[in-house]
Amino acid sequence: MAVVVTGAAGFVGSAVVRCLLDQGRSVVALDRRPQRSTSPGVRPLMADLTDPRPVIAAQVGRALARAEAVVHLAGCPGVRDCAPDVAARRQRDNVAATERVLAAVMPGTPVAVATSSAVYGGAHGTPSSEDQPLRPRGGYARSKAAAEEVCRHWLRRGHLVTVARPFTVVGEGQRPDMALHRWVTAALQGRPLPVYGSPARSRDFTDVRDVARALVELTDLRVSGPVNLGTGVPHTLGQVLSAVAAVTGTAPQLQLEPAGLDDVPATWADPTRLERLLGWRPRTDLPDVVARVAAELSGGAYGFPLPAAAALR
Repeated sequence: MAVVVTGAAGFVGSAVVRCLLDQGRSVVALDRRPQRSTSPGVRPLMADLTDPRPVIAAQVGRALARAEAVVHLAGCPGVRDCAPDVAARRQRDNVAATERVLAAVMPGTPVAVATSSAVYGGAHGTPSSEDQPLRPRGGYARSKAAAEEVCRHWLRRGHLVTVARPFTVVGEGQRPDMALHRWVTAALQGRPLPVYGSPARSRDFTDVRDVARALVELTDLRVSGPVNLGTGVPHTLGQVLSAVAAVTGTAPQLQLEPAGLDDVPATWADPTRLERLLGWRPRTDLPDVVARVAAELSGGAYGFPLPAAAALR
């Protein structure tokens, strides 16, 4: 048997696949994009979860029905996406795809569904805990909240579903539209760093390696219900920008841009439940994360963070 990872070619998905392989596990890596895997432990499966064609649907259904566990990461990303068809894509990829996955797995199969900390609508002076009411802002957040409603339906039917709520995941492999990727790229190229709103805004930045490890462990423990994946220690955008400058050895200028209506001022996780379940909580070393991203984007030209970054630890 194998663990099925949907969205396996993506940012978090690829980290989950690496985590599973490091444990000697077999993986079915499901993604609608082509994958190139040379690992004997990975079986790539190129398919769209919502493809209605009987041959594709049967292929996906067999993989999910035979899974040892499922980590469901496929979805429509992008809080700021405002394309004319974005609402339909979010409904298809975030809601309908989650329904397809949970309907296909066997009742005793543990499934971790990644939604988003966006369902909280930001922090309001205190950490966001799993039992507080959800206040999603904007179409992206609402689609994630709708995916959680799908999860609750299957939880009521006795399925094992972890509703994982990651907080601002950072690390190597990020999409080009994500903030840290954009900032490091701009710094390396000598361009101003685009910042939405103000550097004083804050996020609970969470290392992708810890997110991947937590998702795998939560499925192994057969956890049900919502769990925050965050550090409990928010950092300002200014702190991350300072780490980017220190790691790249640059003094970049900032290019301030208006924040969107759906872009919350702050996020802040309460990781109490996660720590109680796993015995540890994520801890993000900003200079180390920035150095890893810089090394990836520069082809290895940058190594461990420069000494000046130590002040951010």
